[in-house]
Amino acid sequence: MPSALPDGEPMPVDGALPAHALAGAADRPLGFYLHVPYCATRCGYCDFNTYTASELRGSGGALASRDNYADTLIEEIRLARKVLGDDPRQVGTVFVGGGTPTLLAAADLGRMLGAIRDEFGLAAGAEITTEANPESVDPAYLEQLRASGFNRVSFGMQSARQHVLNVLDRTHTPGRPEACVGEAHAAGFDHVNLDLIYGTPGESDDDWRASLDAALGAGPDHISAYALIVEEGTQLARRIRRGEVPMTDDDVHADRYLIAEERLAAAGFGWYEVSNWATSREARCRHNELYWTGADWWGAGPGAHSHVGGVRWWNVKHPGAYAQALSEGRSPGAGRELLGAEDRRVERILLELRLADGCPRDLLTPVGSRAAERFIADGLLEPESYEQGRAVLTLRGRLLADAVVRDLVD
Repeated sequence: MPSALPDGEPMPVDGALPAHALAGAADRPLGFYLHVPYCATRCGYCDFNTYTASELRGSGGALASRDNYADTLIEEIRLARKVLGDDPRQVGTVFVGGGTPTLLAAADLGRMLGAIRDEFGLAAGAEITTEANPESVDPAYLEQLRASGFNRVSFGMQSARQHVLNVLDRTHTPGRPEACVGEAHAAGFDHVNLDLIYGTPGESDDDWRASLDAALGAGPDHISAYALIVEEGTQLARRIRRGEVPMTDDDVHADRYLIAEERLAAAGFGWYEVSNWATSREARCRHNELYWTGADWWGAGPGAHSHVGGVRWWNVKHPGAYAQALSEGRSPGAGRELLGAEDRRVERILLELRLADGCPRDLLTPVGSRAAERFIADGLLEPESYEQGRAVLTLRGRLLADAVVRDLVD
């Protein structure tokens, strides 16, 4: 969750949605995102809505405590049932993120999932994911998660090199994420992801290759690789500003991305979104595909964002304020926006162009279509796909995806 909330209109006290948001809902997938905002320590690059124990001390009191957090979040799941009324959909995907969800007891994560099962039902073959810090789980914890219904786990690896982890302020030791993959498999998890970050100050090409090779050697069926973004207000941004560590430039990021594509493709991983690779269609993260294709999801937890039928809303950020709202029978929503047809067209291009299937050509205006023709000539969009009605990025286009999108949405 980004730390800043957008502007928007006030959220109704009861969280009610306009009638049009639920029109045709039965034909759209429904997922849940559950945000756990707690971390043992703050990573130097992190700009998410997370809190350490010291940051919460004296700020929200018992309401902000993680000891009763599961009960609080379950109240929002019950609120979601009231707001969605007689919506017949079962939940197809659940993703627990943070923060560090695995700072909560495995039983608490299981109770949160159980509340979704009780209120909505889980669709057959539902994908149930949690993020995990490698140092916060052990085989027994993973076995408890699996027994409660989780079938996918995502470990934050970032790098296999200690000096890179040090710059990122990551506390796990090299080798521990890879060991976690084996423990997850032994516990019966169907799918396992490793998250990597490239472009950390002080990281070399060889460091990045070593991280990719270590991740592949662990045997996950999904790998996410993200370029490091230095967010204002973070400890890393302050260190760069003071000249303690160098800033990584865009050319280095591009080189690292090409290295990742080469290594991952050679190992049988196919890209399906600019920053995500999987060994098969079944190994893809179906929950994230909800975001990229504009489906419906309810985001529960402090700062969590939701989207249902063209209505997007976001919760108050602080755990104390979030718990206070629910304890008083109010929606924890801080604001919302109603997306018009043009908003949704632009969002579809922004998000779907990042996918291997691309976005429909008929979403483009005449100005966007002329831009697409230039990009085809420049080798940034695939000509064959465009002739078949889809705008699809080439490998070079993926490196310049943001620039391509800016012109296509005109």
